[in-house]
Amino acid sequence: MITKEKLKKHIEKFPDEMSIDELNDTLVFVEKLENRILLSKNGETIPDEALKLEMGKWLE
Repeated sequence: MITKEKLKKHIEKFPDEMSIDELNDTLVFVEKLENRILLSKNGETIPDEALKLEMGKWLE
């Protein structure tokens, strides 16, 4: 889950216009990114190859 404060910081970087689908995709990406950052801070990382495979799925 992402906090409102972190979400506000990300929204400031969004383009001035985007479709609902683009917004949804971007918000999902931001949440996944924030979750991975939290896991990393807690020492819960995954090997590089597994990360590449997972990120490939995010961008499909």
